Amino acid sequence: MAFLSRFLKGLAAAAAMSCLMGWLAGTALADGQFSSTQKSEIEQTIKGYLMKNPEVLRDAINELDRREKSAEANARTKIVSDLQGPLYVSLAQSVAGNPNGKITLVEFFDYNCGYCKKALPDIARLIKENPDLRVILKDYPILSEGSIQASEVATALHKQFSGEKLWQYHQKLLSLHTAVGRTQAIAVAKQMGADVDKLTKDAADPAIKKSLDENDQVGRALMLNGTPSFVIGQETVIGAIGYDRLKTKLDNVRKCGKVVCS
Repeated sequence: MAFLSRFLKGLAAAAAMSCLMGWLAGTALADGQFSSTQKSEIEQTIKGYLMKNPEVLRDAINELDRREKSAEANARTKIVSDLQGPLYVSLAQSVAGNPNGKITLVEFFDYNCGYCKKALPDIARLIKENPDLRVILKDYPILSEGSIQASEVATALHKQFSGEKLWQYHQKLLSLHTAVGRTQAIAVAKQMGADVDKLTKDAADPAIKKSLDENDQVGRALMLNGTPSFVIGQETVIGAIGYDRLKTKLDNVRKCGKVVCS
């Protein structure tokens, strides 16, 4: 097996080394091409090489990390660039501000999220001060079963409310200082004049669950691990970062098309 050792030592790229070892360990050793003695010699040769050249493993891990990050970035770019895709078009979302606004802010929220409640005045202020702003409020109920129930009701309410009235409902429900679930979501809707029987029936529509699952898939693809989370231009932002930082990013998008202008 001396030929194998010389070959391994002659490889210049860590990626090539990683592919070779994966083939030997995962394919060649498993399909009967080598005898037991040959398999043992190959394994010992690989082990010996790695013991003498441990930096190969480090380089391979670094390369894997680079590739994974590149794939994740490409996936995020694809999602945020598809203006007709599920990030921007979904049953489980509503639009506040100017529905035809040139600047778009997407917020992923949970009705039981304390930080979403904290961010609500910032979003309301941005809408008031920026007539060209479209805000997509995307249900992302990740905190509890009650959150899911509230989003189901809120989504079903689209069949009765629209536009400014949906935005008012969103503010009222998100402003409650109590745990929010189906009961609270229906109560607020009733106060605003909704047909509760119709709302209850509509909330059980399987299409609503499907749309919430779709939002969840988009959020996970964007690696959004908390609420509120925002999409501004090509950037994702996690957390209630405050009015000033949100405004700066939006102003930059308006100015140069990016959240950071060079």
